[in-house]
Amino acid sequence: MKRNMRVVPMALFLATATASAVAVAVAAPPVERPTVSPVLPLTAQVEGKGYAQWSAAWWQWAMSMPVEPYVDPDGRFCDLGQEGPVWFLAGTDGSFDAQRECRIPLGKYLFLPIINMIHQTPLGVKKEGKVASCKELQASAAVNNDHLVSAVVLIDGALVKNVVSYRVRSEGCFPMYPKLPEDDRYITPVAASDGYWLMIEPLPIGRHTITVGANYGAPGGGYHHMVQNFEYVLQVGMQDGFVMR
Repeated sequence: MKRNMRVVPMALFLATATASAVAVAVAAPPVERPTVSPVLPLTAQVEGKGYAQWSAAWWQWAMSMPVEPYVDPDGRFCDLGQEGPVWFLAGTDGSFDAQRECRIPLGKYLFLPIINMIHQTPLGVKKEGKVASCKELQASAAVNNDHLVSAVVLIDGALVKNVVSYRVRSEGCFPMYPKLPEDDRYITPVAASDGYWLMIEPLPIGRHTITVGANYGAPGGGYHHMVQNFEYVLQVGMQDGFVMR
């Protein structure tokens, strides 16, 4: 039976680009490296939400924007829909490499997708229709992530250790469009996500780089060989007219 579901990949890339990711990071001007990793552990919470809840919030943000953040070529959409204590970064849809430059207010946590998948039920299915169950969505989202080939993240040139341990699965399924008005005629779309994410504590004022490379190697299915390769150059707390002294 053909399942009535929509699949969207998002935000993240390349492990075959490990070498190029390192090369890009080395080419960037050096920044004073922290002695302690700025990455929060998987057990951490920000504003009462853990990694799984922030991953759901990230997808809801990305899918509600007029332009999907993961197709941003150069950072022009970096501040789109940003609010609250956490600033969402984005990967790509796997079809291109990205180098983005963004200005970010001081004091923002950064939520970074490395490579991940989402499976959701579609809009417009009437109540008498049939869609995939939550368990089926979760199982589908897990397939590619069960076959991660490699994942590399550099923050200001420093390698993040054990990135593969930052796998995050959504807590069950979540509403894909939480602002969508309820309609008794239709099934409310829900989604399940699975992938690799980092929550980064607020960075000090100045210029910072984040470089990501990751890829899947699943035997088949949608996006089973997806590659993520992207870099952010972040100007933290450096608004127009700011001068370092």
